[in-house]
Amino acid sequence: GAVLVRVAQSHIRIGTVQYFASRQDGEALEILIDHVMRRHYPDAMQDFAPVRNMLDRIIARQARLVAQWQSLGFIHGVMNTDNMLLSGETIDYGPCAFMDEFDAGKVFSSIDHGGRYAYQNQPHIAHWNLSVLTQSLLPFLDDDPDQALASGQAAIDAFPGIYQSAYLDRMRGKLGLTDPQDGDAVLIQDLFGLMQDGQSDFTLTFRRLADLADPETAPHSEVGGLFELPATFTPWLERWQQRLASDSLASSERQASMYAANPAFIPRNHLVEEAIFAAERHGDFEPFHTLLDILARPFEFDEELARYALPPRPEQVVTQTFCGT
Repeated sequence: GAVLVRVAQSHIRIGTVQYFASRQDGEALEILIDHVMRRHYPDAMQDFAPVRNMLDRIIARQARLVAQWQSLGFIHGVMNTDNMLLSGETIDYGPCAFMDEFDAGKVFSSIDHGGRYAYQNQPHIAHWNLSVLTQSLLPFLDDDPDQALASGQAAIDAFPGIYQSAYLDRMRGKLGLTDPQDGDAVLIQDLFGLMQDGQSDFTLTFRRLADLADPETAPHSEVGGLFELPATFTPWLERWQQRLASDSLASSERQASMYAANPAFIPRNHLVEEAIFAAERHGDFEPFHTLLDILARPFEFDEELARYALPPRPEQVVTQTFCGT
C-alpha cells in the first residue's frame, strides 16, 4: 500500500468559489473569501477594495504561472476550473507532460479529445477560467451591479498584458537577453516557427542555444554531441547573435544565466514510463530514484547521464498520458 500526498499552500480552487456561487450561497462565499484573503493575500485586506485587490493578485499569479509552463514546454492536460488553485500553484496535473519535439498544438491527455488544453491554448484557458472566478466574485466587488461588472471586467482584461510581459521575461532569459527591445517578441515567435517546422526538441534547442551563447566555449559545448540545430536555423542564429551584440551582458555571464534558465533534464515521458514499468512489473524502484535524483538538479548537465537528456527513439515515443500517470 501507499499514500500519495499532494502538498500546496492550500487546495482552494477556482471551482471551489464557482461551486458556492452557483448555489447562490453568499454566506459561504463570504467565509471562503475571507479565508483565502487571510491565508494567501493578507495585504489585500488593507486595501479600500480588498476583494478586487485579491482578484488582481490571483490573476497575476496565474498569468505568471502559465508563462512558466509555456517557457518549459509543459502541458498540464486538465485545465478545468477545479484544477486551478487560488494560490497560483500547479495542481491536479495527472496526465501532464513535457513535450519532446515542439508542436504548438501538442496534446497528451487521453481525455482531451478536442485539444482544448493543448500547449498553445493554455494561456487562453487560464484567462477563461479566471473570468469564471471573476463572475463568481462580482457581488463582492461592489454593491452596485454595474460598478461590480466594470471592476470585474477591468480585472480580467489585465490578464493578457500580465501574461505577455511574464512570458517575454521568461523567454528573454532563455535566450540570454537582459535589455528588452521591441523586436524580441518577433525573434521569439520566429524561433518557435523554425522549431515547429523542423520538429526540433524543445528542451535541447534552448540548451544548445546556451552552448552557443559564448563563442569561446561553444566548441566545448554540453549538448552539441547529442543535438545540433539544423541548417535552417542559420539565418535566425545570425539575427540572434546581432541581438546579443546589442545587449549589455558579457558572453560568459550570459551563458551562465542561460544554463540556469534552460534545463538539461526534464521528466521525459519515455523515462517516466520506464520508471513506472520497472516499479509495477518488477518491483524495481532504482530507475525511479535515479530519475528523481537527476530531476532534482535539472540545470546541471552531466555527460555520464546524457541518455536522460536525449529525446525518445521512435519506439519509445509516448503519445498519450492518463490521469493515473
